[in-house]
Amino acid sequence: MTAPRLGGYALLAVGGVLVGAAGALVQAAWFPGGLLLALLAVAGLCYGGVKVMGARMGGGVPAGAWTVAVLLLTSPRPEGDFLFGAGLGSYVFLLGGMFIGVMCATLPLVPQPPGTSARLGK
Repeated sequence: MTAPRLGGYALLAVGGVLVGAAGALVQAAWFPGGLLLALLAVAGLCYGGVKVMGARMGGGVPAGAWTVAVLLLTSPRPEGDFLFGAGLGSYVFLLGGMFIGVMCATLPLVPQPPGTSARLGK
């Protein structure tokens, strides 16, 4: 594995942590639009990682980093507070984000057929 590829995966992991932290705050603040925005951010990061890196790991790395960040944010603080609000939205965010991450990481990579860029039949 080359250094630029490792750097790309590191950037995707940092992006996963940032999207997880931002989504944890946004999903409860602007319900239901914030929830949709947070889930779209996860989907965009994971699917974009697959397309940019050209491998399934491009979707798995940000999905894994997102999952670790979100699960760490669900643990209680010493004061007894949670970052997530109680309600259906936080569960949809947790489970939906994990589902989206797994779905993007397991997408089949269909190679494009070789050929020219000209139109067919000419």
